[in-house]
Amino acid sequence: RRFADRDLASAACHGRGRALIRLGRIAEGVALLDEAMVSVFDSGFVLGDGVWEGFRIVAGHPVFLDAHLERLFEGAKAIALDIGMNKPELTRAIYDTLKANKMTDDVHVRLMVSRGIKRTPYQDPRACIGNATVVIVPEFKQPKPETLNAGLRLFTVHVRRGYPDVQDPKLNSHSKLNCITACIQATEAGADEALMLDPHGFVATCNSTHFFIVRKGEVWTSTGDYCLAGITRANIVAICRKNNIICHEKNFSLTQVYSADEAFCTGTFAGVVPVNNIDGRVIGSAVPGPMVIRLQALYRELVERDVMVRSAERIA
Repeated sequence: RRFADRDLASAACHGRGRALIRLGRIAEGVALLDEAMVSVFDSGFVLGDGVWEGFRIVAGHPVFLDAHLERLFEGAKAIALDIGMNKPELTRAIYDTLKANKMTDDVHVRLMVSRGIKRTPYQDPRACIGNATVVIVPEFKQPKPETLNAGLRLFTVHVRRGYPDVQDPKLNSHSKLNCITACIQATEAGADEALMLDPHGFVATCNSTHFFIVRKGEVWTSTGDYCLAGITRANIVAICRKNNIICHEKNFSLTQVYSADEAFCTGTFAGVVPVNNIDGRVIGSAVPGPMVIRLQALYRELVERDVMVRSAERIA
């Protein structure tokens, strides 16, 4: 199947449907996924030089898209990367991609931006000879119901979240080796996700999600100093405060984690997911616990409201 837009490249089947890649500024025509290519001189491939976002699609709309695009552009500005498209243009590209593939639900989108093609594999941005590469990949994905019910196993790894003057954890960059090495260690330990500490030994975050505990009816999460500015994390904090649930963003140790009444992770893909075991310690007496069940319901309501607002904006 072919599309008129010169920047579109359609993709081969992924799961139950077709995915699609959009190559901003460099594509000439369209191609199937196995024909669509990024240069071996692309900054993202050569150096991991770029930023990205991942978001869910519900009822044909990207959930919390404004917040995701805000974070994308903030990261791009921090590394002096000109995306070459503004927010409305990226929004249209996302909707065009979904429409072309008839995707409305159970979809996860990865939006990736690199600095573009280089004349030689060298880190200096002045070696780039073109505009930014923009890729949009939608896939049919949904979290496993058994994971949402039974929960995750976490393992505390030796790999720490670093200081912002080394590589700022607030950057959602293509350079993810810090998280990947943590993930490898957790996987080798038989866990689903790595729990990572900050440079001072306090709990920071997980390798691909954010981490919360529940103690005596209170929800705790890290200060946020050493983790990505998570959008689902921020939504859960806001939900707690709006619904009179005490929520602290604070330092806490593994000792306090092991004795928590409940624990859970948050992320764009699965929302709120319970944790049943950390470093061999069983967490709580029931999974999911009452706080997780309540927050899952409140988060679903928030998603529905965001979709309703975006749907009304599209109609207008």
